[in-house]
Amino acid sequence: MNMIRTAMLLAAMTALLLTAGYAMGGQTGLIIALVFAIATNGFAYWNSDRMVLRMHDAQPVTRMSHPALHDMVTRLAKAADLPMPGVYLINSRQPNAFATGRNPDNAAVAVTMGLLNTLTSEEVEGVIAHELSHIKNRDTLIMTIAATIAGAISVLANIGFFMGGNRERGQFGAVGVILAVFLAPLAAGLIQMTVSRTREYAADRGGAEISGNPLGLASALGKISAVAARVKMPSAETHPNSAHMFVVNPLVGMRIDRLFATHPPAELRIRALEQMARDGSYRTPSGVRQARSPGVGATRPSSIPVIRRRRK
Repeated sequence: MNMIRTAMLLAAMTALLLTAGYAMGGQTGLIIALVFAIATNGFAYWNSDRMVLRMHDAQPVTRMSHPALHDMVTRLAKAADLPMPGVYLINSRQPNAFATGRNPDNAAVAVTMGLLNTLTSEEVEGVIAHELSHIKNRDTLIMTIAATIAGAISVLANIGFFMGGNRERGQFGAVGVILAVFLAPLAAGLIQMTVSRTREYAADRGGAEISGNPLGLASALGKISAVAARVKMPSAETHPNSAHMFVVNPLVGMRIDRLFATHPPAELRIRALEQMARDGSYRTPSGVRQARSPGVGATRPSSIPVIRRRRK
């Protein structure tokens, strides 16, 4: 049902883009909007992973430099039946993480130094499993397309605002131009946020199944949302269009109006995960719990050491 709903929302965004182009420029505007959408989505498909990692200055992690984190991702990827993704570290005090890539064979998981310093090993496992679920469900591609279409609509609206649209050939005249310029970007943003919220619930369930521990992810969400509300992530504040990719909204002060939220409320996500733990309504991959490192408990500090970046 979630995939059907997501497909319908993406179709609605595409239709909105084409309608905006038609309203501002008639048939010519429609063709321009279509070409623009194809070009921007093509560029995002091939370059989205590198673009997002560069936005947040994410540095690659190897087994030699960070064995505990690398081994954890390796084990969880195997449990999820996924190829080993690239592993990256972001130099930020805010605990958070995201996944990117056009498909499981070209995917990456990035975590912040704050995540490793704040969470226990089981909580880190839950977050990484959540991001691997996004990769498995190809949400990284879906969210890239949603963000790209929303961006294309905004650019088209800006063009229409400065050029005034083609009122003579536009199907709806001046009224159509005004509606396209002011309402289309707002509608696109709302649809994009709805797509993101839909995929987060599915990734929470998938992450609980991959890690075999819904309460680990639930505990992580509580800690991350509490710290992220007061600790800024400079790269996310500079590039707010990437906020929907993180496990929790990284933008400080952007959680008041739930209508415009990029993520479902953390308390609702935690409640759903706790319900999963109570009724056992999730599938646990064979051997996940047995594969955990001995001596790691939910009340102990994370055993994953932090990389200290060398000064250039």
